[in-house]
Amino acid sequence: MKRLGLLVVSLWVVSTLMAGGKLKLNDITDGAFRGEMMAAVQALDDGESYAQLSADGRRIVKYSFKTGKEVSVLFDVATAKGAQLAGIDDYIVSPDGQRLLIQTQTERIYRHSFTATYYIYTIRNNRLAPLSDNGPQQTPLFSPDGLQIAFVRANNIFLVKLLYDNAEVQITKDGRPGEIINGIPDWVNEEEFGFSRSMVFTADSKQLVWVRYDESKVRQYSMPLFKGLEPECNEYADYPGFYTYKYPTSGEDNSKVTVWSFDISSRQTRQLKLPVDADGYVARLKMTADATQVAAFTLNRHQDCLRIFLCNPLSTVCKQVIEEKVSRYVREEAMNAIQLTDRHILLPSDRTGWKHLYLYNMNGQLLRQVDDGDYEVSEVYGYDEATGNTYYASHEAGATDQRVWVARKDGKRECLSEKAGWNTAIFSKNFQYYINTWSDINTPLVYTLCTSAGKTLETLIDNRQLRTRLADYALGKRELFTLTTADGVTLNGWMVKPADFNPAKKYPVIMYQYGGPGNQQVKNAWHIGMAAQGAILEQLLCQQGYICVCVDNRGTGGRGADFEKCTYLKLGQLESHDQVEAACWLGQQPYVDKQRIAIWGWSFGGFNTLMAMSEGRGVFRAGIAIAPPTSWRYYDTVYTERFMRTPQENPTGYNDCPISRADKLQGALLLCHGMADDNVHFRNTAEYTEALVQADKDFQQLVYTNRNHSIFGGNTRNHLFRQCMKFFDRELK
Repeated sequence: MKRLGLLVVSLWVVSTLMAGGKLKLNDITDGAFRGEMMAAVQALDDGESYAQLSADGRRIVKYSFKTGKEVSVLFDVATAKGAQLAGIDDYIVSPDGQRLLIQTQTERIYRHSFTATYYIYTIRNNRLAPLSDNGPQQTPLFSPDGLQIAFVRANNIFLVKLLYDNAEVQITKDGRPGEIINGIPDWVNEEEFGFSRSMVFTADSKQLVWVRYDESKVRQYSMPLFKGLEPECNEYADYPGFYTYKYPTSGEDNSKVTVWSFDISSRQTRQLKLPVDADGYVARLKMTADATQVAAFTLNRHQDCLRIFLCNPLSTVCKQVIEEKVSRYVREEAMNAIQLTDRHILLPSDRTGWKHLYLYNMNGQLLRQVDDGDYEVSEVYGYDEATGNTYYASHEAGATDQRVWVARKDGKRECLSEKAGWNTAIFSKNFQYYINTWSDINTPLVYTLCTSAGKTLETLIDNRQLRTRLADYALGKRELFTLTTADGVTLNGWMVKPADFNPAKKYPVIMYQYGGPGNQQVKNAWHIGMAAQGAILEQLLCQQGYICVCVDNRGTGGRGADFEKCTYLKLGQLESHDQVEAACWLGQQPYVDKQRIAIWGWSFGGFNTLMAMSEGRGVFRAGIAIAPPTSWRYYDTVYTERFMRTPQENPTGYNDCPISRADKLQGALLLCHGMADDNVHFRNTAEYTEALVQADKDFQQLVYTNRNHSIFGGNTRNHLFRQCMKFFDRELK
C-alpha cells in the first residue's frame, strides 16, 4: 500500500496559470506546480560522471560529478544509425559502459512491472538494433562483462549473446500464465517487497540464477473491464470482459518458491538447495563479487526472521551467513536497504529499538555497529571498501528532519548536509561526489553537487521560477507543530492556514492522513499533502476558507521500533484513536470550529478515515475514504500478515475493521474507488457499502470505470478531487 535522468523537467503549464492569487484545481491535477526535477540519474562506473535523459526524451547525456557540466552525448535519437525511434522512455547502461539498452513503448502492468520494446545501442559504432524481434520484454539485465542480456517474456527467461550476432536463446520453457513464473515476481511479491526482477548473473557472467514461482494453487481474483475512455478499450465495446490474476488474501496459499541456476556454457539447469520454509519467501537475489556464489534473502511467513544465504550455482549448496530475528516483524524498508559490497554486508536493523547499521564480513561475522543513538537511519547509500566509510541518511535531528551522514571507520560521524529540512543523496560510484536534493516545508526542491566532505560545488536546480510563480498566489504558510493526546502521546503534525488567517475567527478543518505502518506524511519537506507539490491542494482548500492539517499517528515511521510497531496485531485501533485525539486537540484551539472537522485519506488513509469515523466519539462532521481496505481479510498475504499474522492466528485483530464498525459510523461519508484496482480490490468498498445499507447508514459513493488504485487517466484525477471539494463544501459550510 503503498523515481532522478538529465531530465530537468519544467512541468508547469504556463498558459493555464492565472495571476491574481487564486489557485485552480485543473492546474494542480495537471502538475502545474511540480517544478523542475531530476529524473533517471545513473551514476556511471568511472566514479566521475553520471548520465541523464534530456528533457525532450531524445538524448542521453553524460555529465561531470565535479562540475555538473555536459561531458558528452551517449545517445541521440536524431543521429543513431539503424532502427528509427521517435523518443525513449528510459535506458540502462552496460557495466563496461560500451552499450546502452534503450527502453521504448512502455506498457505498465502493476506498480513496478511493465513490458517494453528495448534496443541495444553500441556507443562505439553508433548502431541501434532490437534486443529481440519476438515481442516486448521485461526486466532486461546485462551480464557483468556486458556481453549478454537476460530478459523475461511470457513468464520465461531468454538470453541474448551480443558477440554472436545477438543470438536469442530460451532458458526456461515451463512458464505459463497463472501457473509458473520465472525470473520476475508474482503480484504479491512485486507489490509488497518492492521489486520487479528476481534473477541475477554470477560475477563471471557464466551462470544465471533466478527464482521460480509456482502460483498454481494461489486463488485468483477477477475484475470487470469496460470500453471506457482515456484509454478506450474497444475490445469491450460490445460486451464487458474481465481481468483475472492470482492474488493471495491473508491466510491463503502463496506461490511456492524455488531457486534455480543455468550454466550458460553447458546449458545445464540445477535447483539450488535453498532451505526456504514451505510457506516462506525469497525476498531478494543479489550478485556478489565472488563468481562461485549469489546471495539469497529468505523470510518466514511471519516475517520476523530474515536469513541471508550464499548459494553456489554449480554445487547448489547454500550456506547461511546471517540470521536476523527481531521483535514482531522485519521492516521491509530495512531489508530493501541491505548492501552487498566486494567484501562486506551492510545490514540495517532495529534490534536495539532504533534502526541502525551493522557491518558484517562475507562469512557473516559482525565487525561493528556503524552508528548508534535514539534516532532512525532512513536511507542507506553504501559502504566504501577503499576507506571504510559508510554513507546514509538519518533522522538524528528529529523525525521530521532528514540529513546525509558519513560514518567513518574509526567510529566518528559527520553530517554532510547540515541544512535543516529533508535531504537525500545520489553518490558517485567511488563516493567522491554526490547530488544532494534538499527542500523544507516552505521551499521547493534544490539540487546541488557536493563532495563527499559536504562541500557544495554547483547548484544544478534551484526552482527559482516555481518560487516566483507561487509568489503570485495568495498562499498560507505551512507550519510544523506537535500535540500531546489525552493519553500522553506526542504526535507530529503540519498545518496550513489561509493567507488572510484571522485568529479571531473559527475555521472548519480538513485533516489529511495516511497513518500506515512506517509511513511518514509529516516532514519538513516540500512534497507533502494529498497532491504533494508543497501541499498545493491544501492551499486551494485554504483559499476557500479551511484550515488543513496532517498528523502522523502511532504506527508511522521515523520514531523508532516501539512507536511504529505498537500497532502490531491490531491495525487501525491505535491509529484511528490518535486521529480522533488530534481532532479533539484541534477542537480546543480558539481558531477552530470543533463542530466542523473533517478527515480524509487514500488507501490505508481511507481505512484510517473509516475507523476514526466509527471510533465512537463522533468528532468528525464528514469524511472521505478513497480506495480504502475495509477488512484485512480481503487484503494480500505479505502486507497484512507482516502486521497482523493470519486470520486463523489473530481473529480478534481481524474482526475489528470498518465493516464490523459500520453501525457505529458517525458523520457524512463519501466513498471513492476504481473498479480495476488490482491492489485494494473494489470488493472492499462493495462489502462495506452493503454493511452500511444494512445498518441504515447514509453515504455517498463514486465509482471510477477501469481505474486502478491511483485513480488517474484523462480527466479522472481532476474529477475526483473536484467531487471531494464539493462534498466538503456541502458538509462543512
